[in-house]
Amino acid sequence: MTSSVKKRALITGASSGIGKATALAFAKAGIDLALVSRSQDKLEAVATAVREAGVKAQPYLLDLNQLDQVKTKIEAIAAEFASLDILVNNAGMGYTGTLMETPLADWQHVLDLNLTSVWQCILGVLPTMRQQQQGTIINVASIAGLQPFPGWGAYNVSKAGLIALGKTLAAEELAHGIRVVTLSPGAVNTPIWDTETVKADLNRSAMLTPEIVAQSILHAALMPQTAVIDSMTLMPSAGTL
Repeated sequence: MTSSVKKRALITGASSGIGKATALAFAKAGIDLALVSRSQDKLEAVATAVREAGVKAQPYLLDLNQLDQVKTKIEAIAAEFASLDILVNNAGMGYTGTLMETPLADWQHVLDLNLTSVWQCILGVLPTMRQQQQGTIINVASIAGLQPFPGWGAYNVSKAGLIALGKTLAAEELAHGIRVVTLSPGAVNTPIWDTETVKADLNRSAMLTPEIVAQSILHAALMPQTAVIDSMTLMPSAGTL
């Protein structure tokens, strides 16, 4: 499904994993891209690959952990693009640890990145989308927000909060023509499993690939303006790992 109207999208966490795959899928669909990440070298490589597909791509270095800067910088990106149609909130972190054992600083860090920074990104694009009376905001949550897993306490809570954020936003912005999509994938084979905050030994070959998730995001983004996929659960055929 493609659109005859040129679209522009902003993707967070665009330098690897689901974000990178989504950028490449969007580029093939002819969507111009603002690519946000804190990894400059990887981000530049993705931007180059996107441009080779024949669309505009502008990389923006932004650490979403710097919450006091997120809203202002996202606003500036939206203004530079002049017409921003799609926001994909993909950036986030994994975290394993029981609630009993999770330090307060770790809890706050997970909630800040996985939930609060998403809220700030949304606030950064809402003025532009309201002015246009249209826009699509896609939040990448997780099956863990619907089916909490023991030993993933802070992560479960952050993703459940993201799902609630999406539902609230959809209700509040309906009158402004803004659509909100929440995607809750099962396990996806991304670099998140190699990070220091995740200690889990799962069969990564049985997981979803970033490309499969990206195609679901693209499908939701290209729905006709008169329709919306408000929520989507995407699982590996192997089931919950």
